Amino acid sequence: MKLKNHLSKEQLHKLQKLKKEEKVNWHELMGVNRDTYKRGKGGAIRNNRK
Repeated sequence: MKLKNHLSKEQLHKLQKLKKEEKVNWHELMGVNRDTYKRGKGGAIRNNRK
């Protein structure tokens, strides 16, 4: 039996509302937009993004 079969109508409504509000920014989570740094000439750390 599924979980939703055991919930009341109010609980089902709240669950559906939560599902609609839940949006995930996967790019931010995976670090795609993060600055990247590398060691440059002489050992200095520099921003790699151009």
